[in-house]
Amino acid sequence: MTDHAAGEAPQPPEAAVVRRWKFADFAAIDGVPCPCGTARRAFHGVPEFPGTIHVTQIEEDAKQHYHRTLTETYFFLECLPDAKMWLDGEIIDVRPGQCIVIPPGVRHRAIGRMKVLIVVLPEFDPTDEWFD
Repeated sequence: MTDHAAGEAPQPPEAAVVRRWKFADFAAIDGVPCPCGTARRAFHGVPEFPGTIHVTQIEEDAKQHYHRTLTETYFFLECLPDAKMWLDGEIIDVRPGQCIVIPPGVRHRAIGRMKVLIVVLPEFDPTDEWFD
């Protein structure tokens, strides 16, 4: 007699399952302070993915900074109507559904409250945050 219902195949124990895909629950990831606000970072150290994904909550104006090696792609999830980005001295209005690629060397900062999904390539390195 087995412990599983009739007609059901026995399932392997969870430890035996090898998954090639990766999953992140940003609600379960602790936020860390960053120049932009509070970031929740996923997929650091995942060999199959060359970068990291961040969900960053910007509550106030972010600190102007730049990266020497990292490229950041900001996808704006939520923004107040007055949200803007400062990019190398130019200010642009931003709204949900828009996206900006910020290559290495571009000074940048968010202005106003917003929630942003950031794809960082290569993998995020906290020592690559530079301030003038």
